[in-house]
Amino acid sequence: MVKRIKDLWSSTGIMGFTLKDPDPPRANPDPLPAAHPDTVLPFGISQLVMIAICLLLIYLAIVKEFEPLLLLPIGFGGLLANIPYAGITAGPLLDTMGNVVEPGGFLYYTFDFGVNSGLFPILIFMGVGAMTDFGPLIANPRTALLGAAAQLGIFPALLGALALTLCFDSINFFITDAASIGIIGGADGPTAIWLTTKLSPDLLGAIAVAAYSYMALVPVIQPPIMKLCTNKEERLIKMKQLRPVTKMEKVLFPITVLLLCAAFLPSAAPLIGAVMLGNLAKECGVVDRISDTMANSLINIVTILLGLSVGSKLAAEKFLTFETLGILVLGVIAFGVGTAGGVWMAKLMNLFSKEKI
Repeated sequence: MVKRIKDLWSSTGIMGFTLKDPDPPRANPDPLPAAHPDTVLPFGISQLVMIAICLLLIYLAIVKEFEPLLLLPIGFGGLLANIPYAGITAGPLLDTMGNVVEPGGFLYYTFDFGVNSGLFPILIFMGVGAMTDFGPLIANPRTALLGAAAQLGIFPALLGALALTLCFDSINFFITDAASIGIIGGADGPTAIWLTTKLSPDLLGAIAVAAYSYMALVPVIQPPIMKLCTNKEERLIKMKQLRPVTKMEKVLFPITVLLLCAAFLPSAAPLIGAVMLGNLAKECGVVDRISDTMANSLINIVTILLGLSVGSKLAAEKFLTFETLGILVLGVIAFGVGTAGGVWMAKLMNLFSKEKI
């Protein structure tokens, strides 16, 4: 009886927080050893810290309504990832012959199927395209310069990653890693995931978490920067659409953009093509059911799965490392510089334009 009570106690989450080994007990008598990166804090404490962070994300989503569609599943996925012995994010256990002894957790397969493969970003872009009205851009193409200027945040993050490698022995970023970190400054989660799977898949979890977390925290990060870079008169400017845009223009726009992408940047065709497919379905007016599915059911389902998958990388043993902390710091810098870059470009354009933006 005493032994059974001890066995029961050893399988509880409370006991799990006190152990140094993050691996759940396995039924296989001869498991292969698993390697885990050194965390900044002892394992049990780091789990509790990550649970507190995840609860904060959920609080911001529910109470403050900061991007709840993203922060809620990300925070909840992080809670699931830090439950001791649950094995929700663990990969499959293999024997010495490579046969599966125990299957992995469901978030492991969700991340591998949707994020590692790049499928979720493409589906998200398809839904975004179905919800986007490119009319203002077609009527006033110069506003594309604002988006271009907002990419300035990519460069300090890239250079900062290389600088951290030179300054700290515990951080080692290659140029491909630095490029993947830099794309956080583009303020676009699906693009960050897509590029990182190509250049630096080992950093995919940390970069995905940083990109989506900062996107969700835009209401916190951007307002003070924009207020610092503008005066009251500039903040009162209202942009006007210069002219009405015809349906023909809106239908031809996604087709033209895709053809230009195919001609000059074919490597970006999967993401650009997904956006333009969604937008064409919206603007052509003959496939309303498809457009409605892309803009509602499809993107909602994928958002849930993507949020949980990104949150699964908030596991303490994977997240609380020096490299991840460096990525988070560089991500904040990238977002800040990108925000300021867009504002500065608008100020520059207003010097030479009658129609203020």
